[in-house]
Amino acid sequence: MFVGANSAAPIVAWTDAEKSKLFVNVLGTKNRQEFALAPGTVSVEIHAPHLVQSEPHFLVHSRTATGNRADVYHINLKTNVVEKAYDLPELAGPGAFSTSSDGANVYFTRITEDEMILLSSASHGVLGRWPLNTKNSKASAVHAVAEVVKKSSQANSFAVRAAAVTSADEWTLIRNGETAWSRPEGMSGAVAATFAEIPENEELVKSLEQEAHSNPLEAYIHRVKRHIDDLQHLPAYLNAIPSRLISSIMGTEVSAIDGKLSRDSFGFHKLAILATRRGMVYGLDVGNQGKILWSRRALKLSKGDSWDVTGIQAQELTGRVTILGSNGDRVVLEADTGKIVDAVAPGPEKSVQSSAIVDTVSGQQLLPVGVDGQIGDLPSDQTPRQTVVTRGSDGELKGVIFTANGSSSYETTSWVFTLPKDMRVVSVATRPAHEPIASIGRVLGDRTVKYKYLNPNTLVLAAVDDKAQTLSVYLLDTVTGQVLAGSKYDGVDTGKNIECAMSENWFVCSFFGQYTLRDDTAQSLKGYQIVVSDLYESDEPNNRGPLGDSTQYSALNPMENPEGPSLPSVVSQTYILNAPLSALKVTQTRQGISSRHVLAYLPELHGIVSLPRMILEPRRPVGRDPTPAEAEEGLMKYHPTIEIDPKTIITHERDVVGITKIITSPAIVESTSLVFAFGIDVFGTRVAPSFLFDILGKGFNKVTLVGTVVAITAGVLALKPLVLKKQINSLWKAPM
Repeated sequence: MFVGANSAAPIVAWTDAEKSKLFVNVLGTKNRQEFALAPGTVSVEIHAPHLVQSEPHFLVHSRTATGNRADVYHINLKTNVVEKAYDLPELAGPGAFSTSSDGANVYFTRITEDEMILLSSASHGVLGRWPLNTKNSKASAVHAVAEVVKKSSQANSFAVRAAAVTSADEWTLIRNGETAWSRPEGMSGAVAATFAEIPENEELVKSLEQEAHSNPLEAYIHRVKRHIDDLQHLPAYLNAIPSRLISSIMGTEVSAIDGKLSRDSFGFHKLAILATRRGMVYGLDVGNQGKILWSRRALKLSKGDSWDVTGIQAQELTGRVTILGSNGDRVVLEADTGKIVDAVAPGPEKSVQSSAIVDTVSGQQLLPVGVDGQIGDLPSDQTPRQTVVTRGSDGELKGVIFTANGSSSYETTSWVFTLPKDMRVVSVATRPAHEPIASIGRVLGDRTVKYKYLNPNTLVLAAVDDKAQTLSVYLLDTVTGQVLAGSKYDGVDTGKNIECAMSENWFVCSFFGQYTLRDDTAQSLKGYQIVVSDLYESDEPNNRGPLGDSTQYSALNPMENPEGPSLPSVVSQTYILNAPLSALKVTQTRQGISSRHVLAYLPELHGIVSLPRMILEPRRPVGRDPTPAEAEEGLMKYHPTIEIDPKTIITHERDVVGITKIITSPAIVESTSLVFAFGIDVFGTRVAPSFLFDILGKGFNKVTLVGTVVAITAGVLALKPLVLKKQINSLWKAPM
């Protein structure tokens, strides 16, 4: 457990399996000495100096289930005997000790839940004691390193500075009991996150549900009574008007009323729920620079274990967040307070492969999928309405549908997609759950329309062959398993990151591979590439393809059409990048009117880039300048390379490290999309793909506008009596 290195700690120490005894052997001798440990000891740490000139003293820190204690031992270098000098009493909490040396003097710093204590290794006398002020944090220190300075002006006066890790995974610096700074380093192991709306009043939600399930007359009477009851909140509303008016004029935002979270009119104030591999869950206020509202330990893990989160979902109606783990564990928390409502302990083995958010008669549910792709029987109120795509034990994709059987339903495999031999799946991408379509077609420069292929039941599958160094990208119909489109790329480095993202009627994939500049293979190079593909109903404008103007279509029972199956028309283009991309994601807006950007993490530049969809346009003319009609569409001449413009990096001068995933969420205003990235670092911001066309800019002078309106109003009120008097006098004048 502990091996010394010099004369200050010339020992080897270890415990028995039950942690009831401590064995110490002085280096160079064959004898070992035994010391009894406190009953119920669960862990032991040894602290010793490292300077050669320090006294050979060491401290044994023992932890129990409820508290911690310590014993100080001295080593006689002449007789090689270890003797116990003194002990420190058991105190509540895990506690932390650290060792400091000043020449021959050895100091031990003890950090408890309430105070910081400085002791000498020579005797049990306390050299210094400082009340611990951790800014209302209830976390206890579990590990610390300290620096002790003796003040020369005063006898027996010391100053202590300690850096400690707490039980809440915080890294904090304490100076003489006062917290200098604190960092929430526990979020560095984020594995899953989701956006959650700030919950509305539970009474209001219940009232609205009651009105929705009653007849119109009863609902009207209930609403009138509710409005009468709401009059009690009128004084508070009137008191808040001045602050709201001032914040509107000054351009500030009000995120809380009476200390409570509240939604804003723009939809910027949301919660980001973050789960880490250490079993912690954090609630962040997105509209308040990511302020940590709460943190909870959802799962107690053994040493060396990691929380494998397979799914996370936030429900707006209930205001709760559900988190599923791979060992069958399940945690349900309140989004605004972090209070654990329900929890299921993890099992001994992995039983959940992944999860999917499905539509049921009782609303959206987070559905766990077994390790072999099996889901099992479900209650009728939790039966998915759509086909669920799972991964089989051999890597194949399966479409699973559920058939009702009384009060329950059982699963049936509707299709299976098996990859060729020696191929493995590296990325799967689907369309976002929230993706409104503002236009079903694209208007060209000559006023014709190319209709978009907007099949919601599609996914993109990327698979590689390591031996042949090839990448195959498939577009699958999730209802039938039919391959709608496919492409193959040679000379791909399968060991590097390969990812795909999908949105509306297009998808992108990034990889490192070979790019041919001309038709002959001699003119080729290798680099980081991004391939973008657009899907249309037909190659020709103003043509809806085989389906024509049909209002209904079923992939399971396709209509008889002599032109063949309804396959999309694919237009693809490849671009070379000067940096690798990972964690691809597409921005989301409320109505889908704003243009979309592709967000990606730059591992080499430690930043997040936002690539406009206009740059990644596959229809850009190749080898010629665009025609006036094409220029009117916004098309530019095709260039094979895309340089990462520093202005497109949304992290600006900040370095973000180890981003593994990016999530987006729409705001109430159409122009803005919320972005949250996590991994080792955590980063959140807002982006406006089509600029802030529905929000006044910061440069707009609201004070001048309000002042002008007030001045005009005052002028009108001042001139009204004069004008009225003039009108009356004109009526009394005799006609000429």
